[in-house]
Amino acid sequence: MAIQLIEQAKLHPNRVAIYSDNKAYTYANLLEQSAQIAQFLLSEKSNLAEDRISFMITPSFQYVAVQWGIWRAGGIAVPLCTQHPLPSLRYVLENTRSSQLIVDQTYQELLAPLAEELEIKLIVLEDLLKQKHPNNNTELPNIDPAQRAMILYTSGTTSLPKGVVTTHNIISSQIQTLVHAWHWKKEDAILNILPLHHVHGIINILSSALWVGASCHFLPKFNAKQVWEYFASGRLNLFMAVPTIYYKLINYWEQVHNTEQEYLSKACQQFRLMVSGSAALPVPVLEQWEAITGQRLLERYGMTEIGMAVSNPYLKERRAGHIGQPLPNVELRLVSEDGKVVEEDGKSGEIQIKGPNVFLEYWEKPEVTQSSFTEDAWFKTGDIAYANEGYYKIMGRNSVDIIKSGGYKISALEIEDVLRRHQQIKDCAVVGIPNIEWGELIAVSLVLTDPLQKTLDFDALKAWLLTQIPAYKLPRKYIIQEDLPRNTIGKVTKPKLKELLATI
Repeated sequence: MAIQLIEQAKLHPNRVAIYSDNKAYTYANLLEQSAQIAQFLLSEKSNLAEDRISFMITPSFQYVAVQWGIWRAGGIAVPLCTQHPLPSLRYVLENTRSSQLIVDQTYQELLAPLAEELEIKLIVLEDLLKQKHPNNNTELPNIDPAQRAMILYTSGTTSLPKGVVTTHNIISSQIQTLVHAWHWKKEDAILNILPLHHVHGIINILSSALWVGASCHFLPKFNAKQVWEYFASGRLNLFMAVPTIYYKLINYWEQVHNTEQEYLSKACQQFRLMVSGSAALPVPVLEQWEAITGQRLLERYGMTEIGMAVSNPYLKERRAGHIGQPLPNVELRLVSEDGKVVEEDGKSGEIQIKGPNVFLEYWEKPEVTQSSFTEDAWFKTGDIAYANEGYYKIMGRNSVDIIKSGGYKISALEIEDVLRRHQQIKDCAVVGIPNIEWGELIAVSLVLTDPLQKTLDFDALKAWLLTQIPAYKLPRKYIIQEDLPRNTIGKVTKPKLKELLATI
């Protein structure tokens, strides 16, 4: 038995796997260094047998070698976020009861006292790589692909972060689904600028590239100028990022000279695919990016617990404002609050997922794990969506983005999509605020296009909103008034806003 991702690498020993720190590293380099790390971790053991090994390594070739080394020794990889404060890092180390912590010299001073306090063996990567371990020529253990491979932590928006456990089989399924859906091939080259304690950076970019023999370029810290320089270098043909990054790249492009704009825009024509995910992609950002680069961003939907489950098609229509269609081998259904499966277009329900991509468990939380699944083994995502002619559209998370007003469920994301179309509105955020009469009122905080503009004509905004929903009349209870701080729409009480905006 073996780890399939590692076996795939053996098919391309001389191809470049990773570019980082101005160096090129082949698959043979990756296999050799990960084996060295695995043998060091094993010491006198034959198999780590699912020991948790935490690591905090700058995104680089060394990060991948450490991750693979943990896997090849039979351990569970626990990547730490390089931006988290010490209390958050402590929580993960204590929660997983990690036996060893691998760091590079960048984080040695930060984490050494914590490792000592928690009695965790601290390994400095640079010191490890200098050693010649006596087990270097011994065989590494056979790894059961059904065993636990990785623990990634959720954001913890409603409670303490939960450790999401995946096996090697689950990881392989998540990778193969994307390789098939997004037409990955060994000639591909992608830039990775995303955090490597999330599925997006680890699975969608890094592991998918390495599965097929492609190359992954690392830029440890996002810099808009450097990303555009990478685009212009001709070394890439794929790019994946979050909406915020595309927003920042657009801002940079808008500030450079016309000649440079044309040069950068032309450079993007060589790309075969650009993907946006991890958050809802505002339609204006999609449209601006397409106008600048000629690239129609592919939007998809996933979670730490399920990898990627839904995607706009690679070859067919990529529908703005929609997450797309279920990926191969992924089952999806919408379920209403009363537990009934939703079959009708336009009617909302919770997304529930079933398939080989779904996580194994929340780390040492059996009751939470059980409550997250239905009796017939569907994972309850907590995200609300509706179907629209074969495509799915997210309304938001049930606990955060769905505003309940006057007995209606209103999507904060849909309101934001409409408001961003207004020429004086650069960005906005919508939340529900408690109200005795309506349950919740809709509060909208605005960022205006002109930073010097100190007010907004709310009567004109109301009139403009009317033009955005021509198929309906506004309900009688529709109020916009400026009674909150500057650049804020105060109260917007609109019981049927969800139905109205869904038609736009």
